[in-house]
Amino acid sequence: MLDVELIDPTEVERAAAIFHRDGFVPIRDALNPEQLAYAQSGAARVIAQQMRDIPLEEANRGYARYSFGSQIHHPEWVQLIDLPTVLPIIDAIWGSSDYICSGGGGDYSTPGAREQQLHADIRDVFNDPLNLVTIHDVPTPYIVVNFLMVEFKKINGAIRFVPGTHRTRQPVPAIDEEPDRMKESIICAPAGTALIRDVRCWHGGTANNSAEIRPMTSVGYLAPWFRLSGLGPSLPRALYDTLSARGKELTRFIVQPD
Repeated sequence: MLDVELIDPTEVERAAAIFHRDGFVPIRDALNPEQLAYAQSGAARVIAQQMRDIPLEEANRGYARYSFGSQIHHPEWVQLIDLPTVLPIIDAIWGSSDYICSGGGGDYSTPGAREQQLHADIRDVFNDPLNLVTIHDVPTPYIVVNFLMVEFKKINGAIRFVPGTHRTRQPVPAIDEEPDRMKESIICAPAGTALIRDVRCWHGGTANNSAEIRPMTSVGYLAPWFRLSGLGPSLPRALYDTLSARGKELTRFIVQPD
């Protein structure tokens, strides 16, 4: 397992420094018990719906491994957008509050899921013909915050993260070529933890050898200077109207028109 310390939400500057160093930082108790229970209920409902429609062998991330897809149209995901335990840390990471929310989703593995290939969640969008600048040479353009819906343990398919790979130009190794340190870089943490991560950091699911489903939900944020193509209206106006003033500002590019 990866030896990581869970950081308290009040340790804002320390959390930001760890994020810049490692490409991720785990935040303890990011969700209070009521928020966690609400998020768990939403995740369970969507999982049940998806698994009724999609057999294990047709799961979109490999056998028994599913991406939630966009779920920001559900209130259980909307509650995650403007959490006071998370946003101050992201403010510190970017030195600005002028970033935007890109939506929400996450993933889950069910019993029998196999180890997943290490990967990053963004390609090199710069395509510099001189190869002087790649997506790995700039500050983080895109942050995803994953919320652990159950305790992540080695047996139930916890995620492995390779520290420091958010700024490397090295290629991701094939799954059968991973050194032991990468195979063992598994983050174990309790439910309600938020994992704030640079999407460039190499990560991958591990085998789910338990009898339980291992879900994590997420919301994403784009740096003040960065935009993704295809960002469109996915947040219903009725849910947008329930957000705080900060939440409305964050979601101004994804709210559906009246």
